[in-house]
Amino acid sequence: MSPLTVQFSASSVPAGLPEHGISCTDPQTPKEMKCLLSQLHAAGRQDLPYARLLEGHVDAIQIIRRYSGMPGLADTLAKASWCGVWNADLPGAPLRIESGVVRGGKSFASGAGSLTHALVTTAANDPARVQLWLVDLQKTPPHIDRDWWQVVGMQASQTHRVSWSAVPAHALTRIGAPGDYAREPWFSGGALRYVAIHAGGIAALFDTVRTHLVVRERERDPHQLVRLARLFTAAETAAALCDRASDIWFSAAGEAQLAYVSHVRLAVCDLAMSAIALTQEAIGVEGLFHDHPASRILTDLMVYLRQPAPDRHREKLGKAAALGCIAPSL
Repeated sequence: MSPLTVQFSASSVPAGLPEHGISCTDPQTPKEMKCLLSQLHAAGRQDLPYARLLEGHVDAIQIIRRYSGMPGLADTLAKASWCGVWNADLPGAPLRIESGVVRGGKSFASGAGSLTHALVTTAANDPARVQLWLVDLQKTPPHIDRDWWQVVGMQASQTHRVSWSAVPAHALTRIGAPGDYAREPWFSGGALRYVAIHAGGIAALFDTVRTHLVVRERERDPHQLVRLARLFTAAETAAALCDRASDIWFSAAGEAQLAYVSHVRLAVCDLAMSAIALTQEAIGVEGLFHDHPASRILTDLMVYLRQPAPDRHREKLGKAAALGCIAPSL
């Protein structure tokens, strides 16, 4: 296991951020977008759970910078904190503020127990009313249910369920206005960040298969060479899609812009699923042993790919194509 995922802690993980030199501002040019996606791709290629938390930190700081009206706060948190965004409500107990008291909680809270700060939402399922709040998790720690996250991959992301009770509302800092969190194009466009990480995961599978074949002295097997070639094509195609999206993000607008994000998200997911199958074929059952490097990458990527509402994105893409909002080009 990578040292990055052995022990995440509030004190040690932020120190790793400067190593990536990653920007936590909204990209203003295709070059800046490509730089951000390239850095996330590199993080995903190295360690998917770490990259997941890194992406959440970037997302949180971008949101605070964009909506809070407090640039100094964003700068401070970017340099000395480890932040995340927790939006999914705890089933049966959504986060809410009642009579000046915070109640309920969040599910799929990545980095719970390690982050220093989190952006949480109330009215999470109402795009017009959803409200962002910044929580200092060291001053206002939640109860953490660590038994829930029993999945085959991404264990090191520390994705748990969290809840608060009897916490005064003034312990939270309001960020932005109602509806800001769901504002487009940033809400849907944020998918490009984790898609770049998925692409990095595909590259990691290529790296692992190549190393495995060399170590096992099977790098001249013609069938394995075909698999390695296909893995290379999948990894390069996924990276090229992210690179192309960096240009389209600034040259398109409205439905075309968001439809292209859906296209990249779906296409990279398809490439990743193909890469997973190729990796399993190339390495065989050996790659399913816990101590084989491929095992962790395979299971982490399988879990990370399960992003919400893929059918809705296919519908969005198909509708934009039917209306002539987007068309293939070179």
